[in-house]
Amino acid sequence: MLSLPSAMPARAAELSSGILQLYTSVSIYPPSATGMTVCYGFVCRRREMLDFSAADRAALAKIMATGRANAAAERAAVQKAVIWFDRRMGPILGTDKRVAKADFRANDDKHNYDCWDTTRNTTSLMLVMQAWNLFRFHDVGDPHYRGFSLVQTPHNTAVLVERATKVEWAVDLWPRGYLQPPDVMTVAKWVTED
Repeated sequence: MLSLPSAMPARAAELSSGILQLYTSVSIYPPSATGMTVCYGFVCRRREMLDFSAADRAALAKIMATGRANAAAERAAVQKAVIWFDRRMGPILGTDKRVAKADFRANDDKHNYDCWDTTRNTTSLMLVMQAWNLFRFHDVGDPHYRGFSLVQTPHNTAVLVERATKVEWAVDLWPRGYLQPPDVMTVAKWVTED
C-alpha cells in the first residue's frame, strides 16, 4: 500500500511507474499529505498549489465517512470528494466555467481541464485521501488509457482498485461539467466507452 510522508513530496520509489509518469511527464512533484499541484489549461500548462487546510481535511474526512459501509458506498463518497475538489478549486482557477469533454476545440484552455489534467488531479486527490487513511475498501491504481484507433479517441482516467476483488474502477471527471459527479465504472466497461 502506498504511503505518503506528511511534509515532503512522495518519493519515486513509493509510487508505481504508471502513477509516477503522471508527474514526471509534466515536471511536477507528486502530491504529499499536505498539498498537491492542481493542473489545468491542458496537459498541466497552468498550475496552482492546493495546500490542504485543517478545514479541507475535515471536509474530505466527513465526505469519505459517508462511504464506510461498503465498497460501493466508498466509491460514491469518492465522487462527492471529487465534486468537493471541483467546488474548492473552480473559483480560484476559473474552472467553474469548464465544460465536459474539453479539448483544444473548446478554445478556452484557461478555464478547462483536458483528460490529462483530470486524471492527474483526481489521482492526486485520491493519493492524498489514501495518505490520510480515508479508504477502507480501495487503493489508488495506475491510470488507464483507451483509444488510439479510428473508432475511439484517446482518453485516460484515474483508477481505484477494490481491495477485496482487485476490480479496477475508473474515476473519470473529464466527461462531466463543473460540479457534476465523475463517471465511476469498472475499467472493463470504461475501455468500451467512446
